[in-house]
Amino acid sequence: MTAATTHREVAATEAAPTSQSGRVHQELSRQILDHQLAPGQRLIERELIDRFEVSRATVRETLRQLSAEGLVQIQPRRGAVVRAIDTDEARDLYRLRGAIEGLLVECFVERAGVADVQRLQEAVDALEGAVEAGLPASEVMRVRDGFYEALFDGASSSVMREELGVVQARVRVLCVSSLSESGRGATAVRELRAVTQAIIEADGPRAAALMREHIAFAAAATLRTLPRPD
Repeated sequence: MTAATTHREVAATEAAPTSQSGRVHQELSRQILDHQLAPGQRLIERELIDRFEVSRATVRETLRQLSAEGLVQIQPRRGAVVRAIDTDEARDLYRLRGAIEGLLVECFVERAGVADVQRLQEAVDALEGAVEAGLPASEVMRVRDGFYEALFDGASSSVMREELGVVQARVRVLCVSSLSESGRGATAVRELRAVTQAIIEADGPRAAALMREHIAFAAAATLRTLPRPD
């Protein structure tokens, strides 16, 4: 079994839908993150009902969930559309991410135990494996989620989990775009390894600075993928 196959099987298992709405959500999320559904594109209820052979209630439940995750906007008289983020909004969201994630790693250093640090190291290893296996950026993102879950659990901050979760959801599509840039995945792994090493050394300020730097590099990569304003 190849590394790529292993990671794909893990991703598929973790993302396996458990209901009709879960099945529809999984497929629409994948298409949005893989840019098969373009920003601003309408998601018409009748077409989704026919395509997935589900009820209107199931489609509406799925669209509400996608809206809560920041992938879709529900607009008056237009219905659901794939969320589009402009340059200014993206820049502000990444600034907010950098501020919160810097605080998050400082909390991790203060509160995490040995097992939490070990889990974080394993999450970086898994991310490196996904990148080296050449998985699509959307699948790499799902593996990267494990790194953040380890951070959240070790930091023991429900406030930061909630607030950062909202911001991360809104930039998820942008993160996929930045990871699609040649070499960005491997560079991101090196950056997160540096953050993890500072955490191992119990150097909270350095870990926070490195995390903010990582987010700044991610923002720069993302902004290169967005259309320039007129």
